[in-house]
Amino acid sequence: MQSPPKSMHHVFMAARDTIAKMLSRLVPPKEIEDIVQETYVKICQLDNYAQIEQPTSFLFTTARNLAYDHLKKAETRLADSAESELCFHSDGALELHDSTFQHAASKEEFGYFCEAVRNLPLQCRRVFVLKKVYGYTQKEIANEMKISESAVEKHIATGIKRCTKYMLSIDTPIPQGSFTSTATKLDRMETNR
Repeated sequence: MQSPPKSMHHVFMAARDTIAKMLSRLVPPKEIEDIVQETYVKICQLDNYAQIEQPTSFLFTTARNLAYDHLKKAETRLADSAESELCFHSDGALELHDSTFQHAASKEEFGYFCEAVRNLPLQCRRVFVLKKVYGYTQKEIANEMKISESAVEKHIATGIKRCTKYMLSIDTPIPQGSFTSTATKLDRMETNR
């Protein structure tokens, strides 16, 4: 592995803050620095720098792809944790240990749910993913995003409500005991205003 030429190092250092800002729209704040560093490691691992015509664009594309890989791993961890709650009996019957997963969604339904999350407004989506995927507390999210805990709560409620509506609109069964009852309560509160 050769070290990058000085020009590539200078391009990276000049673009570092902008790369971090771009990543802040894609991944949780705790992950940004790791991805920025991993981007630099990737450019250090290159064999032929001469083929790179647009170094800045190359850096941004590399960082964005690493961020997407990170998000895919997070989705996989979420799906794996759901699957780890499943237990098969010797007769082939399936039992769920956790009531949250009593009606586990198929991979297709999980895909629909991921699409519902992707359709959320940017700030709402970031709050929702930090809470539901990464397990941040409302206070941690408020500190990370520099918003009030009340705003965090509203974003989570909006995320739950919109995801529920999306899942219902595609006529996909939603696991009982999940967030449907919360969404129904939110609907009632909204109509009573």
